[in-house]
Amino acid sequence: MVDVGDQAPDFTASLANGDVSEFTLSEQLPDAAPVVLAFFPGAFTSVCSHEMRTFQDRLAEFQDHGATLYGVSTDLPFAQNEFRDDLGVTFDMLSDADGEISADYGADGAFGHIGLDPVSKRAVFVLDGDGTVTYAWVTDDASVEPDYDEVLGAVAEAA
Repeated sequence: MVDVGDQAPDFTASLANGDVSEFTLSEQLPDAAPVVLAFFPGAFTSVCSHEMRTFQDRLAEFQDHGATLYGVSTDLPFAQNEFRDDLGVTFDMLSDADGEISADYGADGAFGHIGLDPVSKRAVFVLDGDGTVTYAWVTDDASVEPDYDEVLGAVAEAA
């Protein structure tokens, strides 16, 4: 697992922002930092929907520290765009359709009981402008959400 103090693995992924485009982390870091990568198991599921709505509800607090938030899941970007629209989410999402980003961050898992493999574990990483991980949280329990105040505190420290 990627831990605090590690260099964040770079990646290129499909960005779902209403449209679909290509996103490369290292190209975005200088202007977007601190960056919050909020991994979630699957679009249109109850806990993931609540998590993304909560991040949306608190988005201004993150932006007050200059942070850029990205939801990350193994869903295709087209599904992520529908999910964003359904929830009224305005931050972008990154599609990790092959599970490689989740694996690189140690946030990969499988929830065979719902027939999805691979999926992302619920995890949050905060990256500073140099790409250093300043906060890392991963859970094996898909029903547990992050401590949003703790994530916000990490963003404030990374700003």
